[in-house]
Amino acid sequence: MRPKKIILCVDDNEQTLAIRTFLLETRGYRVLSAQRGSDALEMIAGLAPGSLDLLLCDLLMPQMDGNELIRRARQMHPALPTLMVSGTVNSLDRGSNADVFLPKGASSPVELLERVRILVARKRGPKKAVQSQPAVELHLTALAS
Repeated sequence: MRPKKIILCVDDNEQTLAIRTFLLETRGYRVLSAQRGSDALEMIAGLAPGSLDLLLCDLLMPQMDGNELIRRARQMHPALPTLMVSGTVNSLDRGSNADVFLPKGASSPVELLERVRILVARKRGPKKAVQSQPAVELHLTALAS
């Protein structure tokens, strides 16, 4: 049996956090939850790099917003994929540090789950270099002459 993917879910709203945790756990994810950015950072610091599969957080939280949380989390785990949600921002205030931003209320639970699935499947990391194909280069060289 494959190990469950681990998602750290951070939101200062206890009800939202409980709903999101339930939604993810019923889809087979292991969910760690925190209501404050500082608690989330402590959890992240205690995990081995690569063991956390996704950081899902709210943008607007007291003491530390989602952008700051993501910035600090990536100092510890540079390849950590991130998804940010918020319902009280305009396009200029969006989560600039997150891989994906979803507006609360404007995105369905199905869309959230699909974004989570995609981010967990492709952890961030260096992009693979595309090797050139000699046949294509020969063809292009022949066309240029």
